[in-house]
Amino acid sequence: MFKRGKVKGIIFDCYKTLIDIETDEDSLETYDIVSKWLLYYGVQISPEKLKGEYKKKISKSFELSEQDYPEVKVEDIFSEICQENAIWDIDEEILGIETARLFRAASIQNIGTYSESLELLEIFEDYPKCIVSNAQRVFSELELKYLGLYKYFDFVIFSSDFGYKKPDERLFKIAQKRLDINPEEILSIGDTTENDVEPPQKLGMRGVHIEEAWKLTTAFKHLF
Repeated sequence: MFKRGKVKGIIFDCYKTLIDIETDEDSLETYDIVSKWLLYYGVQISPEKLKGEYKKKISKSFELSEQDYPEVKVEDIFSEICQENAIWDIDEEILGIETARLFRAASIQNIGTYSESLELLEIFEDYPKCIVSNAQRVFSELELKYLGLYKYFDFVIFSSDFGYKKPDERLFKIAQKRLDINPEEILSIGDTTENDVEPPQKLGMRGVHIEEAWKLTTAFKHLF
């Protein structure tokens, strides 16, 4: 399937590919933590209302978007909620960013890396590499740095920066342009066929599911 010299650049997905993570954004406990924390920054809102407003505003943003696969910036959502529920003057932009990060921290049940993926990164050490992820830069970039993954990549493309997400092929086109490598010389690796394999294949790249890539680790050692 893979021939020596044919691949010159790699695109990785992030979550469930490089980062093993479990979150609970539906638990009222997550919103309770954020609600109590916000009191100290001049925002008064119950956990129930916070959860309802958060879900409602994201849904509304998606409905108003002209994108086939719309994306939001969660810090903007929290900024709007904070502004609407402030009990004294606040800097809603900064507070939106910090609230988004606290919300993420409160929702995390488990976070770590896959040893198999770390081995792949070592195999592809000398190759141009990037991440294309349906993720929020406001906290995902920090998670990559915390886990020691950020250093492996030339750049990271987060869907939150563009207002649309995978399987939109444009994110892969942007990655290909920045890598400055022909599509047929790029390999995309990710955990979902719909998002990480089929879109790049439509652009002439090669795509492989992360579990298949793990199985091919021994072969990759000889090919790359």
